[in-house]
Amino acid sequence: MTKAESPFFMMLNPRVHRSPFFESARKQGASVLSVYNHMFIPQGYEDPETEYWNIINGVAIWDVGVEQPVEITGPDAFAFTDMLTPRDLSKCKVWQCKYVVLTTPEGGIVNDPVLSRLGENHFWLAPADSDVLLWVKGVAVNAGMDVNIRLAEVWPVQVQGPKSKPVMETLFGKEVMDLPYYYCMEAKLDGIPVVVARTGWTGEVGYEIYLRDGSRGGDLWERVMEAGKPHGIKATGPSHIRRIEAGILNYQIDMTLDTNPYEVGLDKLVDLEKKADYLGKKALMQVHKEGLKRKMVGLEVHTDPLTQNEQPWPVRHDGTLVGKVTSCIYSPRLKKNIAFAMVPIELTELGTKLSVDAPRGKVDATVIQKPFVDPKKDIPKT
Repeated sequence: MTKAESPFFMMLNPRVHRSPFFESARKQGASVLSVYNHMFIPQGYEDPETEYWNIINGVAIWDVGVEQPVEITGPDAFAFTDMLTPRDLSKCKVWQCKYVVLTTPEGGIVNDPVLSRLGENHFWLAPADSDVLLWVKGVAVNAGMDVNIRLAEVWPVQVQGPKSKPVMETLFGKEVMDLPYYYCMEAKLDGIPVVVARTGWTGEVGYEIYLRDGSRGGDLWERVMEAGKPHGIKATGPSHIRRIEAGILNYQIDMTLDTNPYEVGLDKLVDLEKKADYLGKKALMQVHKEGLKRKMVGLEVHTDPLTQNEQPWPVRHDGTLVGKVTSCIYSPRLKKNIAFAMVPIELTELGTKLSVDAPRGKVDATVIQKPFVDPKKDIPKT
């Protein structure tokens, strides 16, 4: 091994924060860390394929305390939060969750949080990796609205996989079994205050448990592990195999400030009939009217199994550079390499032949339908 090929190591220091579950994850065997929202996130315990099979066949616990919500309260909290997103929040009931995008005046994507409405004027935004707290505070400066914005003293942990339901029933009883997809409820577990949501980042049946007392992170983790023991629960990191199969995008990889919701296939997150004004409304209405110049597609990359890309890969058509692969992975059950790629709109038709500059050289690729698994997204709703 050359000096350039030596492995990297991550230094732990107080500048990067830790969730209340961090030490439990460490004791469970977390060996790969990354930084996300200024916090450490455990990314891996075993090899990615082993963790993938456990998520789709069993049940997994995953520390996502890095998605500590931005909380918006106050007399004008509804009007203010509604101004941040193209989704019409008048359609969001109390104790309902919504997947939303936050947009700039130009229509670019600031973040794609899960929004939870805990009261008429009480919202949580559980963010992907970007400075949502600073963005929301910045918008509030000139909004002229009476709102309180802070980082909530709340941290989520995910319980995901087809066997997550019996684990959650053991923990919270029959009531949690009646919780509809993308709804949430308050609960207590042996005195530990939580909010339970029927949400997740896997494309599988799953839940998120939002811990409301940071001193009880280890207690909550242990209770989930104990309830999951009969079902073979394992601690995992985020499964990029499963999220790519499911067509789930990763902020700062598949979408950025320079992409709009239409370009990345999130049309459903723009309510065209929304009457209230919001940041980016004029720009997004213009995009809808004029059409797109580029769009994200699904690709099958025709070569031997590829590892997850560490940076974007060039995409070519007839030798000419036309776009980039943003995410690529080998799917063990589909037995092929699947990818997201941003390409010109004229090259988005299914069956279009392209090529990718992968690490092993130029390889052929074909535009195919995405999501690659469960295109109607029925699995997480069961």
